[in-house]
Amino acid sequence: MIKIKQAVNNNRLLALVILIYSVLAVLSPDKAAQALKSSLYYVKEMLMIMPVILVLTSLITAWVPRKTIENSFGRGAGVKGSILSFLLGSFSAGPIYAAFPVCKTLLEKGAGISNIVIILSTWAVIKVPMLVNEAKFLSVRFMIIRWILTTASIFIMGFIMSRLIKADDIPVGYSNENLKSKGLSVNSGCCMGCGLCTRIAPDNFGMESKKAAILLPVSNETQQLRVLEAVEKCPAKAISLNFKE
Repeated sequence: MIKIKQAVNNNRLLALVILIYSVLAVLSPDKAAQALKSSLYYVKEMLMIMPVILVLTSLITAWVPRKTIENSFGRGAGVKGSILSFLLGSFSAGPIYAAFPVCKTLLEKGAGISNIVIILSTWAVIKVPMLVNEAKFLSVRFMIIRWILTTASIFIMGFIMSRLIKADDIPVGYSNENLKSKGLSVNSGCCMGCGLCTRIAPDNFGMESKKAAILLPVSNETQQLRVLEAVEKCPAKAISLNFKE
C-alpha cells in the first residue's frame, strides 16, 4: 500500500488522467472510448518522434561543447543568438512537445532564457512548413501580416521572460560535465531509509540512523555516473545536487 501511494505521489498527473478516464468510462462509455482512441493516436505519434529527439539531445550533450552553445544561444550572444534561435525554431520539424527536451538540453549547455522562449515560440507558431500551408489556405497577405506581428511579439515576449524568469528557476538535469562543480546533499526529512543510493554509489553514500548520509564528495567520472543514477532513482527524491558557494 505504501508503495502504491509513493507511485501515485511521484506520478500525480498520470494518476489524475487515469482517474478522469475511469470516471468518464462509468458516466459515458462511448465518449471514454473516443477519448482513449484519440489519446492512443498521440501516444503512437510520440513513440515515433521522441526516440529521434532523444538521440538528437544525446548528440548535443556528448558532442557540442558548452562554449559553442553559450556563444550561439547564451545570454551574451546578443542579436546573433536571437536570430539563430529564430532560425532554429522556424526550420524545425515535429510537434511542439518535441522542442521541450531539445530546449532543456540547450539550457543545460548555457543557452539564455530569452533564446529558449524564441525557439519554443517559433517552433510552435511560425515554422516554415506551416507558413506554406497558411498561405495556401488563408492567402499570402494574411500569412505575411500574421508572420510580422507574431515575430515582433515573440522577440518582445523573449525579452520580458528573460527579466521575469532566471535560469535557477528552471529544474534542469545534471550532466557529467557540470557534476564536478556541484555538491551533494540529502534531505533527511524526506529520506525513506531504503538504502538504494548506498547500493548504487557506495563510495559516496552511507546510512546513519537509518537515513542516507554523504560519505564523500564526487571525485571521479565513475562516481559521477553512479551519483547521477542515485539522484534519478531515489524514490523519495531526497538527494539533491547544489552549486557550491
